[in-house]
Amino acid sequence: MKNKIHAISFLNIGSLDSYIRMANSFSILSFEKEKSLAKKLLFYREIESAKLLILSNLRFVIHIARNYSGYGLPQADLIQEGNIGLMKAIRRFNPDINVRLISFAVHWIKSEIHEYVLKNWRIVKVATTKAQRKLFFNLRKSKKRLGWFNRQEIEIVASELGVSRQDVREMEARMSAQDITLDIEAKDSFPDHSTCNIRSSFYLEDKKSNFAINIERDNWASHATAKLSNALLVLDERSQQIIKRRWLAHNNVKITLQSIARDYGISAERVRQLEKNAMKKLKIAIET
Repeated sequence: MKNKIHAISFLNIGSLDSYIRMANSFSILSFEKEKSLAKKLLFYREIESAKLLILSNLRFVIHIARNYSGYGLPQADLIQEGNIGLMKAIRRFNPDINVRLISFAVHWIKSEIHEYVLKNWRIVKVATTKAQRKLFFNLRKSKKRLGWFNRQEIEIVASELGVSRQDVREMEARMSAQDITLDIEAKDSFPDHSTCNIRSSFYLEDKKSNFAINIERDNWASHATAKLSNALLVLDERSQQIIKRRWLAHNNVKITLQSIARDYGISAERVRQLEKNAMKKLKIAIET
């Protein structure tokens, strides 16, 4: 069956848009026709029946794959992985269970896409166990809704997903990390230091030594605080107050957009825009 899918690969079609148009050109099979083809495949191993089942369901794979476009991975690759899941489902489908093929195949399609995302989203895997994989995909949905987590939101997410607060913090940290090349010279990353040849791998932590760990942590905390304080100075007074009340409150209570909007006599949407712009300026200032 796998050889048959080469006839509908992106390489032969020419482009993703052409492929999508081609996939949508195939008619959706009736329940009776689909069941008949599935029986021919199951009992007589008719490859042509498998091909028709695949072609008639390609549009659904595309629809499912689009839900994963936020991971920064090629849409064509996501669709191809979904197609593999579809083929695996067709091979296991029993027409006597009286459900549509796509209802049965959704699990297999998503499973293949999930595996591809986890392998390619970062150089270092962010999730290796089944529980971590579930947490990874559910946590991304929550972060889109909530943004950065405070302590209360971590507790809410942990409760909703049935995991510990530590699991949520650890996964959030993994998802926020960036890939770096270990052995590039520092001058490649920092053009201003053209004479510096220290390699990035020298910054890796030595797990065998715990010398001056507390001092290092204190110095880093002080450095980070100073960087943030200086970065805040690039903001106007109103933006500073919004950031402080939303993210830097001493009691770790995140003030709502509506509450700040009432204080300044503006809409909550305007507060959200000011907050977003302020965050961008802070990021630039901190990284400079």
